Amino acid sequence: MFKKVLVANRGEIALRIIRACKELNIPTVAIHSEADAITLYVKKADESCLVGPGPVAGYLNIYRIIDLAKQRGVDAIHPGYGFLAENPEFAEACEENGITFIGPSSGAIRGMGDKIFARQLVRKAGVPIVPGIEHSISSLKEAEEIASEIGYPIMLKASAGGGGRGLRLCRTPEDLKRTFEMACSEARKAFGKDDVYIEKYIESPRHIEFQILADKYGNIVHLGERDCSIQRRHQKLIEVAPSPFLDPDLRKRMGDAAIAAAKTVGYTNAGTVEFLVDKNRDFYFLEMNTRVQVEHTITEEITGIDIVKEMIRIAEGEKLSFTQEEIEISGAAIECRINAEDPRNNFLPTTGRITAYYSPGGFGVRIDGNVYRGYVVPSYYDSMLAKLTVWGRTWDEVVSRTARSLDEFVIRGVKTTIPFYRQIMRDEYFRRGEFNTHYIEERFDDLIYEDEMDRLDMVFAIATAITAHSYR
Repeated sequence: MFKKVLVANRGEIALRIIRACKELNIPTVAIHSEADAITLYVKKADESCLVGPGPVAGYLNIYRIIDLAKQRGVDAIHPGYGFLAENPEFAEACEENGITFIGPSSGAIRGMGDKIFARQLVRKAGVPIVPGIEHSISSLKEAEEIASEIGYPIMLKASAGGGGRGLRLCRTPEDLKRTFEMACSEARKAFGKDDVYIEKYIESPRHIEFQILADKYGNIVHLGERDCSIQRRHQKLIEVAPSPFLDPDLRKRMGDAAIAAAKTVGYTNAGTVEFLVDKNRDFYFLEMNTRVQVEHTITEEITGIDIVKEMIRIAEGEKLSFTQEEIEISGAAIECRINAEDPRNNFLPTTGRITAYYSPGGFGVRIDGNVYRGYVVPSYYDSMLAKLTVWGRTWDEVVSRTARSLDEFVIRGVKTTIPFYRQIMRDEYFRRGEFNTHYIEERFDDLIYEDEMDRLDMVFAIATAITAHSYR
C-alpha cells in the first residue's frame, strides 16, 4: 500500500481522489494556489501546501510538484484530469524520482497523445479510423490538396489536441483558407506545437467512448460505453451510460476494438477510447484519453466499480480482481456538468460569489463538487462547479429522476447550466434517446428558457413592497 499520495490537481476531481484514498487508508497531500487555499478539497486532505506562483502556473510546474512530493514523503502522485494528467514529461519525472505515477506509462501517454501516431497504431491493429491523413500538414497549399482529395467537409485537427481545442470544421475551400492559420495558432498556444492534420468530417455522429482498465500483467477489460454526444463547441455537457443507440452486437464490436486500441501501446491503468458512430452504425476511432475522465461517475454507477480506487490498486501492482465476463451493467445513468455558464449568452462563463447552494439528494443521486455557499467562482479555471450523477433501473426512470434532481438543485449568485438541463430532460427527442453531436444546435430554440425568480427572492420582493406600502 502507498504510504502517501499527492493529488496534483484541484477542485472536484482532487476531492474525488482524496475520498478514494481515505477509503483505502492512504494519507493525502493536496496542492493549491492562493485562490484555492480555503476550498473543500484542501480542507479534506491530510496535508496541503501552496504550489504557486499565480492561480494556474503552479499546477503546471512539474519540478515544483515533484519537489513538494519529495519534501512530504510522498511515494505516489495522482494527476486527475487536465493540467499535467496527459503530460508524458510529468510521468517521466515521477518515474525518475522514484515516485509512482497513478496512470499509464509515459510511453503510452506519448503514443496516444500524438493523434497522428495514434491513428497509425490503431489502424495497424485493425481498428476502423476516420478517413484522413496520417502525417502533419506543413502549409495551406498542402492542406488544400489533401482536402480536395478527401472531399469536403473536413476537420482540421491539432495532432497533440484534445478537449475541443485546435479543431476547425471546413465545409468549403474558403473555410479552409480562413481557418488554417487560426487552427495552427490555437494548437501552438494550447499544446506547444502547431502540427495539424485532416480527417473527413462525419455528419451528425454519436460520440461514444469506452472505459478501459488494464493491470500490469496483461489483463485488460472495458466497463461498457458512455454516450457523450450532447456537446457545445466540442465540449461535453451531458453524458449517459449505456448509450440508447447501441445494440449488443455493436457494443461488443466496439468494446473489442477499444481493448485492441489500448493494447497497441501496452496500456496499463485507466483510460478511455473514444469513437464516432455514424447514422449507419459504422464506428471510427477518434482518440484515446490517457487519464480518468470527468464522466467516469456514470460508469461507476452502472457497474458498481470504483474506477479511482482501481487506478490506485493497479498502480500499486495489484491484478484486476474481475474479468470481462464478471462485469455486469445494471440500469442507466446520466451525468450533468453543472457549469457556471450562461446558456442564453452563448454559454459565456460567469463568475461571482455563490449566495445560496442546495444540492439534490435521494435514491440514486450523487453529487461530486467543490463549491458551497460563499464560494467565489474564479475566472482562472474551468467553469464546472459540480457534477450531478443520477442512476435509475431504466432509461425512463433515470431521465425522470434527473429532471426531479435538477428541479431541486439551487445555485444562486452566478448563472449556471441547471435551467438549460431542465429543458433537456423534458425534451421529447432526448427522452426518446434521439440525439447526436448536433443536438444542442439543432434543438436550441426549443430548449431556451425564461429566467425564474427564486422563491426566496419573491418573498423578499413582496416583503419590501408591503413595507413600502405601510409607510405611505
